[in-house]
Order: sequence, then structure tokens, then C-alpha cells
Amino acid sequence: MKLDQRDIAILRVLAREGRISKSDLAQRVNLSPTPTWERLRRLEEAGVIRGYHADIDMKMLVPGVEVFVTVELERHKAADFAAFEKLAEGREEIAACWALGGGFDYLMLVAVRDIDAYQRFMDGLLEAGIGLARYYTYVVTKQVKSHVARLPDPDPA
Repeated sequence: MKLDQRDIAILRVLAREGRISKSDLAQRVNLSPTPTWERLRRLEEAGVIRGYHADIDMKMLVPGVEVFVTVELERHKAADFAAFEKLAEGREEIAACWALGGGFDYLMLVAVRDIDAYQRFMDGLLEAGIGLARYYTYVVTKQVKSHVARLPDPDPA
């Protein structure tokens, strides 16, 4: 899908302010409401906009710990990757998971109540029979920056 400067402007605003009204969005991107709504609908239907989400500070709700975990699988067959990814999708503790190229197979963000819950979770993964060879744990000590989508500049051509 080819995006122009207006599409990118819409996406930049939405990445920071997902709850902005459509009329305010139109004003922010310097476009009348109807064309803005049409572009927004097109971006949603094309799957460029996958959804709208609240950025919830979980520490305000429950005490907890976030842990980044790098994962290596024993085997590198498509079925092994599929089994791991299916398990990852079904576990609430895994807040996010990325497949990587390079030294590790996956990077997971695990969110649990405490470090003991994290170790029980990882012990369960080791016993799940999904071919987990090894993992490395990196405990988050503080958040420096929250994720906001970075959008490229549109192609000038």
C-alpha cells in the first residue's frame, strides 16, 4: 500500500493520541473531515491501523516485575518455531514476543507479579516440551521511554 504525506501525518498523530476525535485529527493534519475519515477508513481496512489501545501503567494496578527474555530453541525447523509461537500467543505472562534474526531466536517481554512467579513461569516453559534450549533473563529496572510507533518519511517519488 502506497502511503502519502497525509497518510503518514494521520498515522503519526494516531500513534501518539489514539483517542483523538476525527474532527480534531482532520484539523491536526490540515485536511477537511470527510477526506480524513475516508483515509482513516482506508488505513483501517488495509490493516495498516490494526487497532486502538490504551497505554496502561500496570504498576498502578498491581505490583509486578517486567523481564526481557532472550530464547534459543534446540531445533530450527518450521514446526519448532510454530510450536513456540503458539505457546507464546496463549500465555498471558508474555506481554510481547518478537522473532529475531541473529544469535537468539526470540525476545520476550514477560510481566508477572514477582520474580518468583517469573521463575515458576520459566520452569513451566522448560517443562512444556517445546524445545527450549536456553534463555537469558534481563530484569527491567525502570522504563526510560514508552513505545510509540516511528514512522518513516514518505517516499518523495
